[in-house]
Amino acid sequence: MLRSSLDLELVSVTKRYGDAVAVDNVTHLFPAGSYVCLLGPSGCGKTTTLRMIAGHETVTDGAILLSGRDISHLPPAKRGTAMMFQSYALFPHMSVRDNVAFSLKMKGEDAASRNRKAGEMLELVGMGHLAARLPAQLSGGQQQRAALARALITRPQVLLLDEPLSALDPFLRLRVRGELKKLQRELGISFIHVTHGQDEALALADQVVLMNNAVIEQAGTARDVFLKPRTEFVARFMGGHNVLSLEGKRYSLRTDRTRIVAPHEGGMNAAVTTSEFLGTHVAVNAIGAGDTELTAMIPEELFTAAPVEPGQSIRVGWHPADLHPLNQ
Repeated sequence: MLRSSLDLELVSVTKRYGDAVAVDNVTHLFPAGSYVCLLGPSGCGKTTTLRMIAGHETVTDGAILLSGRDISHLPPAKRGTAMMFQSYALFPHMSVRDNVAFSLKMKGEDAASRNRKAGEMLELVGMGHLAARLPAQLSGGQQQRAALARALITRPQVLLLDEPLSALDPFLRLRVRGELKKLQRELGISFIHVTHGQDEALALADQVVLMNNAVIEQAGTARDVFLKPRTEFVARFMGGHNVLSLEGKRYSLRTDRTRIVAPHEGGMNAAVTTSEFLGTHVAVNAIGAGDTELTAMIPEELFTAAPVEPGQSIRVGWHPADLHPLNQ
């Protein structure tokens, strides 16, 4: 990976709470100007990592470097980062404009200047016409945009987002995530976005950093992490994969490359447990040898032409080239 003078880098970063290790000796380079999703199950260390970068948690060991300088011991306002919290944390008694301008007021900037900059940020996120409203007069999506404008007004090198879409309904979540990606590209700064949603990470990220048990399990482009999982955990967590043990070796197999085949073809005998209509495809779930859980994503028209029922015996097959070896 090519380095830039504006990169963010974690160097052997550890966070302990007494005897509990929340982040364990993590080293990783976040390329400048990229959209990175920190992904993983609850308790894996992703939010603690984000909060250490922001300066809201202390680093037990290691260093956090931004543009080549160690920011580990600097206060949040001096780091060149800004954080957008999951709760948005807008002041209810202040207008949207005053909320956005608040950090500049704390720095002593005059009212005319900070209000002008707040207006520019609100226009950037499509909220200029709502500058005089109170947070309670905004929808969830509008509150999210106001919080985003407040985080961006300090012109950070890195914007940190803690599950920013979790409070939104599914339809709005899809729309806003597209806006986030567009905004990141326009600004050209790094976004580091914590989520536990695989679909969200795949849709947004230039780089996915998947954490598990306080360490990075795998990092790479969204395409590589999904198509080439290194471990059983990655394959199962990312979804869309079966995990098979064949001749003493472990493999992942994409569910959309898993087929129902004729009894004489290669594969595995299985019993159908359920089928789920998903629009363009039907997910056929089955149990094979050794209680192997299998899912085959069958195009809707093929399933309709030859449906299967729970309890029915089937042969599940695949092309050998679609088996991806996993680390043991």
